[in-house]
Amino acid sequence: MSRALLSLAILAVRFFSSLAALAVLAGSPSSVHAQTGSIGIVIMHGKGGLPTGLVAGLARNLEGRGYLVANLEMPWSGNRNYDVPVARGEEEVAAAVAGLRVKGATKVFVAGHSQGGVFALYLAGRLTVDGTICIAPGGNVDHYFFWPKVRDGLARARQLVGEGKGGEPAPLDDFEGARGSYQVVAVPAAYVTWFDPDGAMNMERAARAVRQAAPVLWIVPQREVPGMRKTNIPTFRSLPAHPLTRLYEPDSDHRGAPGASVDEIARWTSEVAASLR
Repeated sequence: MSRALLSLAILAVRFFSSLAALAVLAGSPSSVHAQTGSIGIVIMHGKGGLPTGLVAGLARNLEGRGYLVANLEMPWSGNRNYDVPVARGEEEVAAAVAGLRVKGATKVFVAGHSQGGVFALYLAGRLTVDGTICIAPGGNVDHYFFWPKVRDGLARARQLVGEGKGGEPAPLDDFEGARGSYQVVAVPAAYVTWFDPDGAMNMERAARAVRQAAPVLWIVPQREVPGMRKTNIPTFRSLPAHPLTRLYEPDSDHRGAPGASVDEIARWTSEVAASLR
């Protein structure tokens, strides 16, 4: 073999060896963490829940994949019972988004399950984030089935506010599908903002107000309560057009939706983040 051909052969071996090394690196766990480590996600639980409840597995799994995660306790938790108004709840999420960015997240998503999903939808028209994930959204206050269950509670809260007692916790009505009607000891002035049928938790209104610049992953479990599926599929279709907005239907029920959606959430957030590079 001539010296020139030998040199070409050596260069070829070095070139393909480098490609192989890059392929191994790309498939390594450290590389996966490098790709996802710049993605942050704020997670909100459902009504009466906690960060340690139905969304805990989702948060742990994403952290294990290298995501920066803020798993919040929201004003509708079993401990807080609407202790602050909607505006304060929005501030809590905005602060978490800012905190993830300080930690190094270059792409940030907001996710919520059940009531958290409806609030995430509302925030999709309010906060500047890279995408929103609504997991089995529920608790639409303007829904024909939900509204009669809380109408009297809202009237009572408004009466207390009018009497100058808006800051004094009082027993007020709430409703959750699996639990039925029950009472919570809530701050009337804050309660009014969460249960106003024309307010933040009106799902149809929130869908119309979503920012067109960012996509939505809309998750409706296959074994969701039939009435909620009947509402949530059309709501998805009313979202502003975006090439990366997706409907995902995991094989789960309402409670199992966060855990059943982990892989799709990871895939979708990575896809959206890659599109923004």
